Formats: sequence, structure tokens, C-alpha cells
Amino acid sequence: MLAYRHLFHAGNFADVFKHALLVRLLVALGRKEKPYAYIESHAGIGRYDLANPWAQKNAEFRDGIGRLWERNDAPAVLAPYLELVRAENPDGKLRFYPGSPVIAARFARPDDRLVLAELNDDDRAELARVLAHDRRATVLAMDGYQALKAQLPPKERRGLAMIDSSFDRSGEFARVTEALADAHRRWATGVYAVWYPLMTPQAMRGFERGLVATGMRKILQMELSVRPDDWTETLRGTGMLVVNPPFGFSGEAREILAWLAPLLAQAGYGADRMRWLVPE
Repeated sequence: MLAYRHLFHAGNFADVFKHALLVRLLVALGRKEKPYAYIESHAGIGRYDLANPWAQKNAEFRDGIGRLWERNDAPAVLAPYLELVRAENPDGKLRFYPGSPVIAARFARPDDRLVLAELNDDDRAELARVLAHDRRATVLAMDGYQALKAQLPPKERRGLAMIDSSFDRSGEFARVTEALADAHRRWATGVYAVWYPLMTPQAMRGFERGLVATGMRKILQMELSVRPDDWTETLRGTGMLVVNPPFGFSGEAREILAWLAPLLAQAGYGADRMRWLVPE
């Protein structure tokens, strides 16, 4: 499992992958007039200072958002994500990186609602400070998986649940699978996004088998690797599952992965994979 406080990893390749896809989901939700709910299980602090000593220790952002910062050839599908990151740095110098709660807040409309669970006291206090003036946002002192049980289905009956565990303890793939399946039973029509790290091939096959065994349908799987399968020194890759993806999302995701994979490759190794783990 991962030794995890997100400030060490903020803005790295996994964040770029995750947040670029998250933005497309939020854009899709915003196309319909009816309000939606955004519910996140492991919210973090909301905004990350890349000048902080923790972020500077390994400077993982340099091989993540740092590689996109000066580029002007990104496909249009990435423009809203990059514009948001640049808005966090109005002086033109990369220092602040938005976490998913801030990203969700930037795309939410006046009648949309954000419910953000964070169990760590210090992180929750910082998140509450960052979103203190946003009346759409509620920050909960609650275990993320319990928050899903308490909040689903949302009163809006449409929206996105983001499951973004830190994977800092053993058995987390099983907990994620159980939480997703339980949430889906409560709210079968919701959109679900599940972030995960790429572990050993054996662990990943077990995770996939467990997901298929739940009986859920319409599970789109996307992965980005920056190191080979036998790499164990650092995070070798990242993945996201989207259950009930909005219309057109799969095409946008394919375009994003195709552009990011060679750009974020490390030591010449970069690969992406996208497939229906379980079709409709």
C-alpha cells in the first residue's frame, strides 16, 4: 500500500490523469439544467501549495502538471482543466494545484451541491477554510465510506460520487469494491468515479474480478502507466473506473489518455488502456 499524505504527491501524473477526467464528467453534468450533487469520499484539503516543503521533497508535480504547464498544444478536451489550474496561479507561475473539491466547486452552478467527507482533522479544517464562503459546499467529519451510505441517493437524484481512497492500508481494493457496490444498490442511476493506483498485476486482476462479480453494468476502465508492470519503487501507474459514464465521455477520455501517455512517460515508458470492464 501507499505511504500517503497527498501534499507529497499533489499535481503528479496521477492527479493530472484523475482531474482531467473528472473535469469532463463535471462538464457533462452541467449540460442539463437540473441541479446535481457532487459527493466525495476522501476530499483532502482542496488546494495544494507546491512550494510547501512536503510537496518539494520529491517534487512529483514536475513530472505531472509541470509537464503540461508550458505546453500550448493540448487538445481542446483538456482546455477546461488547464484553464482552471492556470486560474489558481494568476501570476503565471505554477505554485498552487487544485484538488478535486476545488475543481468541483469551480464547475458547480448556483443550485448544485457539494458534499465532501474528510476524516483527518487537520485536512478537514483546511478544506473548510478553503471553501468557507461557498454555501453550496458541506464538509463532513466522517469516514468516506460511511458518508456514501449516509448521502446516497441524493435529493437531486442526479450527480457524481467520487471515491478517492488514499490506499494507505491493506485490503483497500476490497473495501472500495464493497463501497461501490453498496452505493450502486442505493443509487443505481448515479455516475461513479473511482480512482485507484496500479499495484502488482495479480492485485489488479483480483480487483477486476471482484468488480465483475458485483453484477454492476456499464463500468468503463481507464489506466495510465508511466513505469513497467514490475516497477515497485514508486507509483507505476494510475486508473479510474467510471460507472454510468455520461454520453460522449468515453470518446473524450480516449483522446485525453492518448495525449497524456507519451507526455507523462518516465524513462521512456508510457502506456494507456481503456476498455469496458463490464459493458451495458
